[in-house]
Amino acid sequence: MHDAFRHVPELRGSIIGAEDSGLRITDEMLAAWDAQAQTRGLGADWRRSDDALDASRRAVLSGVADSQDLWIFAYGSLMWDPGLHFVEVRRASLPGYQRRFTHKTTIGRGSPEHPGLVLSLEPQEGRCEGLAFRIERAVLERESLVIWRREMILGGYQARILSVATPQGPVDALAFVSDPAEARGASNMPLHEVAAVIAHACGNRGSNLEYLRQVVSQLDRLRVTDDYVSRLACLVGVCPSPQPVPTIGHRERV
Repeated sequence: MHDAFRHVPELRGSIIGAEDSGLRITDEMLAAWDAQAQTRGLGADWRRSDDALDASRRAVLSGVADSQDLWIFAYGSLMWDPGLHFVEVRRASLPGYQRRFTHKTTIGRGSPEHPGLVLSLEPQEGRCEGLAFRIERAVLERESLVIWRREMILGGYQARILSVATPQGPVDALAFVSDPAEARGASNMPLHEVAAVIAHACGNRGSNLEYLRQVVSQLDRLRVTDDYVSRLACLVGVCPSPQPVPTIGHRERV
């Protein structure tokens, strides 16, 4: 049996298994959420319908060959809690995008009274360093439904197949990027305002600050420096660990 962590052994034990994840949205969990929404008077349209989700999923994945596994690019909570059964994980880099706290949330890490902010991918110069998870074709129907419910159920993201670089070679990966047409975006919020939101927001998944801490921790494990995340973390008092300076050999000093 192949070791899913053979390319990133430093992450062994730092990624939550699919069956232990609170973000693996099953039929039963979705039914419970619908019941809670009804109790709160949100109505049946509080989320995208099952038909709309399925149509979106099939349209995006129609370009994936019938015999091909699916790669998924992770840059936020997917990096430590994908909620998926995967057979391989690699370091990955997506050019032309940067992670930013621009996605408003009133559940999970925020509330209707105090919305929180979670990460999205914004088109910008540079690249976003993260992870890529490989999902076997045999379980793709089931696993893609799980992630569509998680990422696309409320809107705010666009699902795209994009080319990402990995140390083992380029792959086409599913990525969830910001949707500029959605009202949930907060792309123009100054950094100090983003920090203030994160410092105080809390939802049914925990505090917004803990979400940021987990992002910082996983990037630390990967020895990835993200200047935006570092500046934001320092504003709220959770500065990342300094990255070690490479040792310079005698020949390089002359």
